[in-house]
Amino acid sequence: MTSSVGTRPAPSALRAAIDELTQAFGDRISLSQAVREQHASQLTWMERQAPDAVVFARTTEEVVTITNICRAHKVPIIAFGAGSSFEGHVNAPYGGISVDLSQMDAIVAVNAEDMDCTIQPGVTRLTLNEHLRDTGLFFPIDPGADASLGGMAATRASGTNAVRYGTMKDNVLALTVVTADGKIIRTGSRARKSSAGYDLTRLFVGSEGTLGIITELVLRLSPIPEAISGGICSFQSVRDACDAVIATIQCAIPVARIELLDDVTVGAINAYSKLDLEEKPLLLLEFHGTPAAVAEQSERFSEIAESFGGGPFHWSRNPEERTRLWKARHDAYWACRGLRPEAQPIPTDVCVPISRLADCVEETKKEIEALGLIAPLVGHVGDGNFHVQPLVRMDDPAEIALVRDFIGRMVKRAIAMQGTCTGEHGVGQEKRRYLELEHGIEALELMRSIKSAIDPDNLMNPGKMLDPET
Repeated sequence: MTSSVGTRPAPSALRAAIDELTQAFGDRISLSQAVREQHASQLTWMERQAPDAVVFARTTEEVVTITNICRAHKVPIIAFGAGSSFEGHVNAPYGGISVDLSQMDAIVAVNAEDMDCTIQPGVTRLTLNEHLRDTGLFFPIDPGADASLGGMAATRASGTNAVRYGTMKDNVLALTVVTADGKIIRTGSRARKSSAGYDLTRLFVGSEGTLGIITELVLRLSPIPEAISGGICSFQSVRDACDAVIATIQCAIPVARIELLDDVTVGAINAYSKLDLEEKPLLLLEFHGTPAAVAEQSERFSEIAESFGGGPFHWSRNPEERTRLWKARHDAYWACRGLRPEAQPIPTDVCVPISRLADCVEETKKEIEALGLIAPLVGHVGDGNFHVQPLVRMDDPAEIALVRDFIGRMVKRAIAMQGTCTGEHGVGQEKRRYLELEHGIEALELMRSIKSAIDPDNLMNPGKMLDPET
């Protein structure tokens, strides 16, 4: 069994749904072209496909109301958080209703003794960590953007701290989800482990809004480290830098963050963030623990880096210095846009086993240079994940085709190395074509069967992840 291919609702059905939603939500439904455009994908080269209306929900029960109305008229439903995803997750290729969850921003409970919290999906990670500051706890998943935590769960986000703290799938304990039939499902509990039934929490984490809308989350929290040290280390080549990363992980040094920036990216952030880093491949690291532990970890990494021709490793426990460097790293997307202002960036990512990291990065870097592309490369390389951001003139069909082919080869290279087509950006619209190659037709058909069982009318974020190419 497969889910039905998405189609646009009949105009009369759409009008009826919008009329009912207007009666229910008043001025919290918008048909404005500007608002609808804001709720389509913006940080990508894909065409913006705006919804027919945007409804701003405030409670789980209101999401149920929206879902019931849309189901009755066979109108697509697209959940919207902060709009910071890269793979077209919030586009509305078949029109429909965008459910904006940003006003569902309550921090419901913080259980400091159990190191967990309950929140609504519109809470952003920076807001949560500001709220937690006096508890001695923090939420460690850091994708860079101040994304909504509901969206981070829906896309199974990770980021710079994943090498130590895991990804969203490791830090979501339970969810409240509204499914396509308007039912409220509660998955998991606040217990740290369970053997009771199917793991529905993990099913919905990473489902990209195609199975239901997340309306509440229970999150695992972590203690704020007693001491943090960070630093930078330059290398002669990306292979040397990656080999140093592999050795660091294999030596069980508990690094919290280890980021790769290639020479092109370093040059861009120097210009954008007013830094004076050496324009060579660079590792940016952070260690968490006691003062003695972070000092020892820094010294051990310095020895490893030196053995691969890197160094010197400049490290510090000064928080202002660390913040400045990590701010520059998080601004890399915008910095790299400045390398070719007339072009559109196309951020994409893959992830490979750590032992194949150097091979995959080096081969990708060589192809970038051979094709003459401007394509900065960065990576959360402690877990084998790296990103490439080709800059493409959208008025040049030949260049668009060249970059599409390059991305396809990069993905196939990663999969051939027993990796994945995406380590954290998700599938959305752009990576659907690679799922069969990665998982096989049998696994893909099982996914489609799950989708069809939960959402038989294919109303939940249609056109994403599992829909066939059209």
